[in-house]
Amino acid sequence: MPRLVESPSEYIQRILGNVEGRDPLQVLAATGPRLREIGRDTSPAVLRRRAAPDTWSAAEIMAHLADAEIVASWRIRSIIARDGVPVQAFDQDDWSRHLRYDGVDPAESIDLFDVTRTANLRLLRRVDPKRLENHGMHAERGKETISHLIRLYAGHDLNHLRQIEELAAQS
Repeated sequence: MPRLVESPSEYIQRILGNVEGRDPLQVLAATGPRLREIGRDTSPAVLRRRAAPDTWSAAEIMAHLADAEIVASWRIRSIIARDGVPVQAFDQDDWSRHLRYDGVDPAESIDLFDVTRTANLRLLRRVDPKRLENHGMHAERGKETISHLIRLYAGHDLNHLRQIEELAAQS
């Protein structure tokens, strides 16, 4: 999707607003099954259709979610292992363009997302809970604990699931 022009703090506030009042771990656990359901019930042609030339299709959003989960996996592991570690930002538009999200099979994105998310949730459940307060120093957003990232990723999921559901409903 084209980026909204917003500051890092505005982004965080918007994304965290999506998960307010909900258990973020339950949201994280529910995203993979919801993506599978949408992928099963929606034709590939609909998933690949863009609402406008400068927006992502549902399939491209699914590819973004899969790659974002890989990034989350690295960040979580890095921060759990070493409190205060630097965390690199990534440009989702560069990734979309150069990793050719427009050519990714939605089923492959869902598979990659699901296996990576499952591994991440298993890790979060088995580590010493004190480690969830370890933090990384994000290049754009500053200090972020694992607990904060869990909420942020859950809000990110809900943001993109809403977009995917809206696009899929336009069949």
